[in-house]
Amino acid sequence: MESHRKVLIVEDNQINREILREILSSEYQVLEAEDGQEALSVLQKHRDEISLILLDIVMPVMDGFAFLSYVKNEAAFASIPVIVTTQSNSEEDEVAALSHGAADFVPKPYRPQIILHRAANIINLRETAAMVNQLQYDRLTGIYNKEFFYKSARDILMQNPDKEYDIICSDIENFKLINDVSGITAGDCLLQKIAGLYRETVGKNGIYGRIGSDQFACMRERDCPYTDDMFIEVSQRLNARSSTKNILMKWGIYAVEDRELPIEKMCDRALLAARSIKGQYGKYFAVYDDALRDKLLREQAITDEMTAALAQGQFEVYLQPQYRIADGRLAGAEALVRWKHPQWGLQPPSSFIPLFEKNGFITRLDQFVWDKVCAVLKTWDDKGYPPISVSVNVSRADIYNIDLAGNLMQIIQKYRLTASRIPLEITESAYTENPSQIIETVLSLKKLGFEIEMDDFGSGYSSLNMLNQMPLNVLKLDMHFVQSETAKPKNRSILRYIMEIARFLRLRVVAEGVETKEQLERLRDLSCDYVQGYYFASPMPVEEFEKLIRE
Repeated sequence: MESHRKVLIVEDNQINREILREILSSEYQVLEAEDGQEALSVLQKHRDEISLILLDIVMPVMDGFAFLSYVKNEAAFASIPVIVTTQSNSEEDEVAALSHGAADFVPKPYRPQIILHRAANIINLRETAAMVNQLQYDRLTGIYNKEFFYKSARDILMQNPDKEYDIICSDIENFKLINDVSGITAGDCLLQKIAGLYRETVGKNGIYGRIGSDQFACMRERDCPYTDDMFIEVSQRLNARSSTKNILMKWGIYAVEDRELPIEKMCDRALLAARSIKGQYGKYFAVYDDALRDKLLREQAITDEMTAALAQGQFEVYLQPQYRIADGRLAGAEALVRWKHPQWGLQPPSSFIPLFEKNGFITRLDQFVWDKVCAVLKTWDDKGYPPISVSVNVSRADIYNIDLAGNLMQIIQKYRLTASRIPLEITESAYTENPSQIIETVLSLKKLGFEIEMDDFGSGYSSLNMLNQMPLNVLKLDMHFVQSETAKPKNRSILRYIMEIARFLRLRVVAEGVETKEQLERLRDLSCDYVQGYYFASPMPVEEFEKLIRE
């Protein structure tokens, strides 16, 4: 059976090459080169296949020593063992060959059994070393692989029961995007740079390894408190060295307390801490604790359930009535959503909406609400009720969807409604993130007949100029803003000025979160147009709201 191992003979004398080929061909596939230069070409072509090189020293073009020096200084070839073959049997020549990196020295004339045994021994040693290396080191970065890092960390903890250690894990934000935009090669280069930083930063003060595609870990003895500056400095060094710019890394820290916990679980906890600050500007590291664990486990449970919940009809639309202050009549409603989970019970929006906004599921939920609201309005129209409007929320994620207008138009056309029947609420903070994008989107929606409401006004940092630029119809005052401002003396509240600005801009004003008669009267004095809040009614199922319309 022909061996898969290949041996390269580098020898300028044809007779000597033929003798060596005859000796070796029974055990190996034999490649040949007449001088060092030709041998380099063969190496380039078969670098991962050659198990051993037999090298003559005295050759034209590039002699054996020059070839040997080049090979041992080239990372791609350095691990291939070389046996020097020479006419001389002097100790001086043998020492020279070994000092240049040769694994062994064989004098001529060739003795077949000696050559075969030495070749076999050296190849076996190399393969054993490669196997050990493969078991311990990550092939791409050259640092510990996941399994050996876990084993080494466990050994250190067992051998040093009195010392305190931390597990620190790092995760790159949007690594998949880096691979997609810059290519796999750039991504691999970035990972190698990160491994280099771990070598420099941790050094002999701990151990480190690559434990995931873009995840690294180290374990070091606890010696000082962690600060943002430490991680900022490492990030700056990484960005300075990498061709990929603006790399964002997040670090998570797990203080080793329960030594019975598997190292893999410790790393999982550190990575949970790192993931908890993903997407948060100015946050570089987080420390794992029980509160974080409970929060993340809860978020994971919600994420696992959300798709099935939508398919199974667990989400329900609730409506909160809006009343006209002038005559106290029902004027419309705001659509909200509740999650009736079979095990968890009725979940308020605050328990799942922020997570859905973060993971993108909010777009599917919003479209579900839009469709349900339009279906309800059509049913009420068919029953002959007076037409009312029900405002719906449009999230940040919806705004960046190029099909937003098309999706909304498709729904209202499906139920044969006019666009003005579902005013669109866009939160105040969305207007400040990307004003030009928002203005363009809002203008296109308004041209289609939709009314636009700025939601949660007073919760953020909207400028007066922003109000002037935005094509708005309605200003919705934030609940906490309303409650705070109505509690102040009249001469110290800015509510009056906001109302005057709204009238100047011809905007209707809705006050949210009205809970007392005093708040209502204060808003009436200021000529606020509409109110909603618990003083009138809490959000209710569609069937209950229908009773209000009938009454």
